[in-house]
Amino acid sequence: MSRIKKFNLPDLGEGLTEGEILAWLVKVGDTIELNQPIVEVETAKAAVEIPAKWGGVVTRIFHEAGTVVEVGHPIIAIDTEPGSPLPDSPAPAPAAAPVSAPAPAAAPAADEAEAGLIGGPAPGGRTAVLVGYGPRTTSATRRPRIGTPTAPTTAATAPTPPPAATEVRPAEPVGPANGAVRTGPVLAKPPVRKLARDLGVDLAAVKGTGPSGSVTREDVHLAVAAPAQKPAPVAASPATAVFDASREQRIPIKGVRKLTAENMVASAFTAPHVTEFLTVDVTRTMKTLEKLRKRREFEGVRISPLLLVAKAVLLAVKRHPMVNSSWSGATGEIVVKDYVNLGIAAATERGLIVPNVKDAGRLTLRELAEALNELVRTAKSGKTPPADMSGGTLSITNVGVFGIDTGTPILPPGESAILAFGAIRPTPWVHKGKIRIREVTTLGLSFDHRIIDGELGSRFLRDIGSFLEDPEGTLLSWT
Repeated sequence: MSRIKKFNLPDLGEGLTEGEILAWLVKVGDTIELNQPIVEVETAKAAVEIPAKWGGVVTRIFHEAGTVVEVGHPIIAIDTEPGSPLPDSPAPAPAAAPVSAPAPAAAPAADEAEAGLIGGPAPGGRTAVLVGYGPRTTSATRRPRIGTPTAPTTAATAPTPPPAATEVRPAEPVGPANGAVRTGPVLAKPPVRKLARDLGVDLAAVKGTGPSGSVTREDVHLAVAAPAQKPAPVAASPATAVFDASREQRIPIKGVRKLTAENMVASAFTAPHVTEFLTVDVTRTMKTLEKLRKRREFEGVRISPLLLVAKAVLLAVKRHPMVNSSWSGATGEIVVKDYVNLGIAAATERGLIVPNVKDAGRLTLRELAEALNELVRTAKSGKTPPADMSGGTLSITNVGVFGIDTGTPILPPGESAILAFGAIRPTPWVHKGKIRIREVTTLGLSFDHRIIDGELGSRFLRDIGSFLEDPEGTLLSWT
């Protein structure tokens, strides 16, 4: 038997055909143990960690993270007998001769570029390059001063500097006082420039009357006395809007989101949905929660309104068992369940999932609270196993946590009813003949009209509402 064993992607539950590799927990060369988690894979149900079937050394990883792999295809190879030579191992290939380093490029001739010029050699063997530009291959030239036309000078011949009394600065294309547009540099002596700064005069907008068109002190004072009129700004033409892939985001449809979409489409076009709504005063429910939080047996357990909504659904099912059933087209039967696997819709980073609490009707109120907390915590971590998302019989979706009043939920496949639990809001309400501010919510019940007719759905929803209006009184009368 070969000591190098390939580990194939297993079927992680209910006939799944593929999975996406989310992250490798090992790398080539790692020594691993039997049942050590080696890879995290997302199926159409959930993200799960897969343990190693053998101990040994990882010799190959067949697929990188982000790859979708079909069930039964190899994902990793493990050497189960590390340390011993492989049979019929070929002799190692001789080491390749070292490649000699390339000869250094010849230094440029002294007459090609002067040291320190743009594009020429700089001290230390560097190339003097202006930021944002490549090396220059031609000689640099100096722009002649206005009014002094001379032939361009080369880098090898130093140009004659301008007179010390005049400073040359680049100018913005702003119209001077006479309306003409200045296109050359502004000529002005340093004292004149300081005067212009102190008086807030833009030299580019002043017509110079001095030598070579330079700006004088008198010119600055005249500009203060008669401010230059700036031309009206030209409105920039708006950029043409682009509607193409550069402004689009494409998200692959896979994993949990793909399966959810397929199930919702199948459910919506298979089971005839009906939705009914009921607005309920849940003030007493909120007071009951406060009492429960103070009881010793609930110490350390997080309690939310969802707990009492779930309890209301479970008690209503006992009064109306047909609600907890499924339609079997293959056998031509309605299958009524004597157990309630209560599903709780949970929004996760990978999409909507509906894990369920197994046999929830048999749990005490504290056990139900712990089960709901664990279910939500596991779902948010992305570690819900496929078994927890199969076999649901009845579901609740808590849209109230998003501030939504209610909705018309779509049935999970194989279930006949789902309850939407909306936000609880302080609302003016008629209580004992007077208008009071009460805690109010709206329930929405969607059901399969092949199984549940309007009367049964209405009675079931009414019983849930009655419990939430008076939990303590209802518990005494129903149990």
